[in-house]
Amino acid sequence: MATTIPFEKSAHLNSNPPSLVSESAIVIDAKTGEIIYEKNIDSNMYPASITKIATAIYAIENGNLDEVVTISENARNTGGSSVYLEEGEQVPLKKLIQGLLINSGNDAGVAIAEHLSGNIEQFSSDINQYLEEKVGTKHTNFENPHGLYDPNHLTTAEDLATITQYAMENEVFREINATIELDWEGETWDTTLINHHKLMREIPYEGITGGKTGFTGQSGFTLATTAERENLSVIVITLKSYSQEASYTDTMNLLDYAFENFQTTSISKGTTFSTGDVDYEVTKDIFYTHKTDVEVEEKINEEGILNVLNKNDDTLIATFQLDQVDSEANDRSLANKETEHVELAEKKMTLFESYIIEITFVSIFILVLMGIINRKRWKLF
Repeated sequence: MATTIPFEKSAHLNSNPPSLVSESAIVIDAKTGEIIYEKNIDSNMYPASITKIATAIYAIENGNLDEVVTISENARNTGGSSVYLEEGEQVPLKKLIQGLLINSGNDAGVAIAEHLSGNIEQFSSDINQYLEEKVGTKHTNFENPHGLYDPNHLTTAEDLATITQYAMENEVFREINATIELDWEGETWDTTLINHHKLMREIPYEGITGGKTGFTGQSGFTLATTAERENLSVIVITLKSYSQEASYTDTMNLLDYAFENFQTTSISKGTTFSTGDVDYEVTKDIFYTHKTDVEVEEKINEEGILNVLNKNDDTLIATFQLDQVDSEANDRSLANKETEHVELAEKKMTLFESYIIEITFVSIFILVLMGIINRKRWKLF
């Protein structure tokens, strides 16, 4: 029987960052990537099963989700948490990813790695290259797809936040990440998989959209959490907590701190800013993060750089390079529209004139016809 741990949510109702027991932690705005909180975010750490976030998004982007994977003896014999795959069992790739994230199946991770790269060693090389070149990690080296202890299997809180932010841009990943329960029919194991992240079920926290747990003796308790409320989406990573309770308490305190003190503001595509006689345009929706109690001011300079400032002390919050509006192109566009309007008016006038001529012709024809008829009538009399 599973033991229920009596987590107590710590009230964090002030603007000061919380004090944590986790050795490393980070909170970022999921839209902007802006760091809201940091503690030892560049320290080399063992991630444990949070590794599986990287394996999942790599598989989603580089595999065929409908393709059937044949389970090897090596995958079947993988230790730790599993979805009890059997050698020779055939499982669709997407189902393996679900088992990997929802039930933290190490065997599913090995099956995915072997399917995509042939073996674990090649998979490690492939995923590290992918993470560095496509995702943007700086200090990550993964030796396996599941996070079981290896002295060289290292990353940082900042890199894990970067990986999670990247993964959350993918619709398939978001769907699996948000799954609380999933019916699982295996060759030898029929069950309901239940997400291990307790903020999604046992101690629900408002706005939680998913997450991944982890633990090894060397890594301690690790936790990745995604959450969203009206004006803010965040990613929280806590690493090397001494207990499961501590990892959740730290995470909830960080969520409280973020949601109570920060928000994301957007500037819509098509918005223009002017300086002198020059206009600059926002060509795509842009976002910036700021404290909720800060009044912001948006200023454009002569180079088209939009600076977002704290209105009280002119502290720089964010900066964006905008594109200059092509005034000649605008003039041409306006001229073209005016020409189109004139041509349309002329066309309508021409149609109207044609209509009048036709009516006149028909009227004359009718009058002539009536005259002929009347003349014939007079002759009859």
